[in-house]
Formats: sequence, C-alpha cells, structure tokens
Amino acid sequence: MKCDRCSELIAPGDERDHFGQNLCEDCYIDAISPIKTCDPWAVHSAKNFEKHSGDERMLTSLQSEMLRILKEDGPMEPTALLEKIGGDIGLKDLEREFATLRHMEKARGEKQDQKVFWRLW
Repeated sequence: MKCDRCSELIAPGDERDHFGQNLCEDCYIDAISPIKTCDPWAVHSAKNFEKHSGDERMLTSLQSEMLRILKEDGPMEPTALLEKIGGDIGLKDLEREFATLRHMEKARGEKQDQKVFWRLW
C-alpha cells in the first residue's frame, strides 16, 4: 500500500487512517499536529520555561546552527537555510525547528514582496 500524501510504500498494518486517507506515520503526524508558528500559549510556555531554567540553554544543535547561520548571513528564505545546513533534514523538519525558535522569540518570519524570509528576532 502507498501513502496517499507522499506515495511512500507502507508495510501492511502500519497505515494510519485520517479522514479516509491511508497515511504513513510521518504524514499522519503532520496531519494531526500541523506546524503553528503563531501560538500564544506556546510562546508563553517557552518564555516561562526559559525564565525558570536559568542560564542553561535548551536549544538543539540544529536550532543553534540555524541561529548561527541567520546571525552570520542575515535573513533568508527557508529553502536557502535548508541548503546551508545540508544533511538529511527535510523542509518540514526545518519548519518545526523554526516554529520552536519562533515560540522562544529567537527567530521570526518576515514577508518581503511575495517571499517569506526567516530572521533573528
């Protein structure tokens, strides 16, 4: 069986039903938990957690790398940032990491003409 979204092969019994679609696990997770960069409760939680965690930074190595690149190279489109990072990460994973940085108020999106650029807060 193939995933109705990404067309990847799904082992029998591993398919997930979501509103009549047969999805692989990754597509199912994306369907039930969409990325939300503008989430006031997530921002409140992230800021509150940061306030109580002291000086200990809770960034992943990928988040730190994203911030380093944005600091050195300035605002850029998500696909350009993805190219700079390289590796096996996909755009969806990068967007999830960006959403976390957005909730921490470390990075934000900015629209210029019809393009969206990510930049430091």
